[in-house]
Amino acid sequence: MQTQEALGDETVTVTAGGGVIEVVMSGHQRMQSITIDPEVVDPEDVEMLQDLIIAAVNEAIEQSQGLAAQQMAALTGGLGLGDLGGLLG
Repeated sequence: MQTQEALGDETVTVTAGGGVIEVVMSGHQRMQSITIDPEVVDPEDVEMLQDLIIAAVNEAIEQSQGLAAQQMAALTGGLGLGDLGGLLG
């Protein structure tokens, strides 16, 4: 339970487009902030901005999930939890 709570306190920060988009996400995969450099906002090319945001958010989710997996691996000490299926089934 403490590991789950600790994940909420941890964050990952991801940038896209050479740093023009920045996303901060918690270990619970909750977006905490998104920063968009005003220079990248082009009314003539909204699609590019949307693509950059999607790329940054997806990468932040992946990194956040990786953080959670690391925390859980540390908690279980590398136990072979796959073996539990045989015991439970």
